[in-house]
Amino acid sequence: MRLDHPIGLRDLKAMQENSTVWDGGRGGVSGFGARRQKGTAVAFIVLYRTAEGRKRFQTIGRHGAPWTPDMARDEAKKILGSVTAGADPAAEKHEKRHAATMADLCDQYLQDAEAGKILTRKGATKKASTIGTDASRIKAHIKPLLGHLKVKAVTRADVQTFMENIAEGQTRGRKKMEKPRALSNIRGGKGAASRTIGLLGAIFTYAERRGLVTANPVRGVVRYADGQRKRRLTDAEYAALGRALDKAAEPPPPAVAGEKPARSAPWPAAVAAMRFLALTGWRSGEALTLTWGMVDLPRRTARLPDTKTGESVRPLSTAACDILRAQHPGEPDHLVFPPVRGAGTMTGFPKMFERIGKLGELPADITPHVLRHSFVSLGNDLGYTEATIGMLVGHKGTGSTTSGYIHAADDVLLNVADRIASATLRKLAGEGAAMVVEGPGAAALARA
Repeated sequence: MRLDHPIGLRDLKAMQENSTVWDGGRGGVSGFGARRQKGTAVAFIVLYRTAEGRKRFQTIGRHGAPWTPDMARDEAKKILGSVTAGADPAAEKHEKRHAATMADLCDQYLQDAEAGKILTRKGATKKASTIGTDASRIKAHIKPLLGHLKVKAVTRADVQTFMENIAEGQTRGRKKMEKPRALSNIRGGKGAASRTIGLLGAIFTYAERRGLVTANPVRGVVRYADGQRKRRLTDAEYAALGRALDKAAEPPPPAVAGEKPARSAPWPAAVAAMRFLALTGWRSGEALTLTWGMVDLPRRTARLPDTKTGESVRPLSTAACDILRAQHPGEPDHLVFPPVRGAGTMTGFPKMFERIGKLGELPADITPHVLRHSFVSLGNDLGYTEATIGMLVGHKGTGSTTSGYIHAADDVLLNVADRIASATLRKLAGEGAAMVVEGPGAAALARA
């Protein structure tokens, strides 16, 4: 019903359920009204048409604190003025209310990554392991701290606070995973903060390319220094590791009736994988996903089709090949270091690595990456160049070189692998700074 005067308090009190009254008379604003549906609440509304001729309703607010008829009428004038300028405030309000949250954006990002729609800087699709790591960081840090925010509302200040909160350990804790009895130990810290900010920047770049945001709020945020530790094993730690591996390979002492077993035997494949990592400098994921079809024991090489740096051909030392043979070669698609039960890779390896470390009373900061860095450092100690060592461990930029070089220089590279493995074995045996005997190809390598 259109009144012949501006809407006042009496008009609001006289309204029945499911009724609407419109401003009228001198001082009234065309399109401004009040609506009562069920109950006693009355809401002020404004009706307008867009430049395209679409009819829109927009609710200004309920009568009461703070809206009075005069305040709501002034607000209606502002809305109608913006419409005259070409705006569509009702549509903008709806879009803002239903805009994607950071949780929605993260889910879409992972979905497109799994579908191969997100490419790396090299133009390749993301590896499953990388997507798994992304998903873990999203679940552990991004969703708990930013998931509720609208994507367009996230500012650089939000990102800065987000990074600081992770560094301070606000997301620290142990969380259940999908697998039974599996727990994720989230530590936080500056390293986790910097890596998660890198992922958040990639997610916003994805959103930017799809028109969800006009600018990436991560740009300009200074991350914490990398802090990557160049930790390597000392001679004493090598010896302790050797003793731990030997002890882990022994059968556990017989259990005494009524008493808890002194210890359970670590998985033999986990012990073998740990020795293999120490003698090759490989990434743990490369060893745990190694299948027999990738290994050529007669030629002492392994061809890894999909590593962190792409396809890679690795020379293998005699000692490393001995470990592989002890695993009893099987079908081409069978894992060299399989789990005790179930399909897939050995997901319990980190826990086994920690258990074996405790057997040798090794420091807690010794990780599989420390074995890799120790192998590389030992190669440097023996006088080999970074490029040569990189061919053995698959460093960035050496994969293609290795695949083209290994056929012409097998003896040279295999000799390097043998020398570093020989020095590693001596250190594991507690012999400290080992003397390494020259092997075939050493002279050729020295001239290279």
